[in-house]
Amino acid sequence: MKKRKLGKSGLEVSELGLGCMGLSFGLGPGVSKQEGIALIRAAVDRGVTFFDTAEIYGAYVNEELVGEALAPYRDDVVIATKFGFKIDANGKQAGLDSRPQHIREVTEASLKRLRTDRIDLLYQHRVDPSVPMEDVAGAVKQLIQEGKVKHFGLSEAGVKAIRAAHAVQPVTALQSEYSIWWREPEEQILPLLEELGIGFVPFSPLGKGFLTGKIDESTKFSENDFRNAVPRFAADARKANQAVVRLLETIGGKKDATPAQVALAWLLAQKPWMVPIPGTSKIHRLEENLGAVTVQLTPEDLQEIDVAASKIPVQGERYPESAQKMINR
Repeated sequence: MKKRKLGKSGLEVSELGLGCMGLSFGLGPGVSKQEGIALIRAAVDRGVTFFDTAEIYGAYVNEELVGEALAPYRDDVVIATKFGFKIDANGKQAGLDSRPQHIREVTEASLKRLRTDRIDLLYQHRVDPSVPMEDVAGAVKQLIQEGKVKHFGLSEAGVKAIRAAHAVQPVTALQSEYSIWWREPEEQILPLLEELGIGFVPFSPLGKGFLTGKIDESTKFSENDFRNAVPRFAADARKANQAVVRLLETIGGKKDATPAQVALAWLLAQKPWMVPIPGTSKIHRLEENLGAVTVQLTPEDLQEIDVAASKIPVQGERYPESAQKMINR
């Protein structure tokens, strides 16, 4: 596994990371602690050094899982986590909260759950319109000065928020959704990141599983799988969107690669400061995903993908309306 640096920050990580959310939360029932630890440690064994979690995943249990799994390797890995939500007594999201005092409280709690004395990359999970970005960045800057945090990140932030934060505390990385079927960051975000020297961490690089080719209109999700509420995963949309998978299959046929591997290789070919974080709960899928680093897409391949993808109108919004309101663009 090769390494990449996230922008100008100097933070070096494996060229593919591991998104750990689905081990505990969001995509149906979580795996057992033993299975989760085994999956994370299998990633370490295969050269992954970049692991992504958040306090809201569970809530709390995903950070605990990641902390326990990575404790023996702590000095060899980079752990990213996030603040920014209110969490009620039932562990459910209850709105946004990026007040400086809350950032400090969350950070102290995350340090304990992650069994560490520093958080390598601390993201604001969603921009909080009620708290000036200068105050958010200032709070993280203080934590960095204290050695409790090493790098500052933002998630799903827009141009104005990124510039405001970066002026107070340099932003190491932006994490946002980006894949062959969601390319909105190309319009304004990627040029800004290149200008400012900020790394990019695409989440859902496999389209929440759709780009693996293992989901079609007949697929049934468990009742606690958030994709049940995502318009892009309505049965009609899934049927229409198979055209994207067929494109990946066509390219994969030429490269002896799966659709998932082509989707990840396409991302890796976009920018050298881009580090996707696909998630999985299965070791054979982990190995498949990591195999993407050996798939070489030529300029002609990339042009073929772009031309073909431009003719495919992807159906359905990527979030329900309630979640969409929390995205700062």
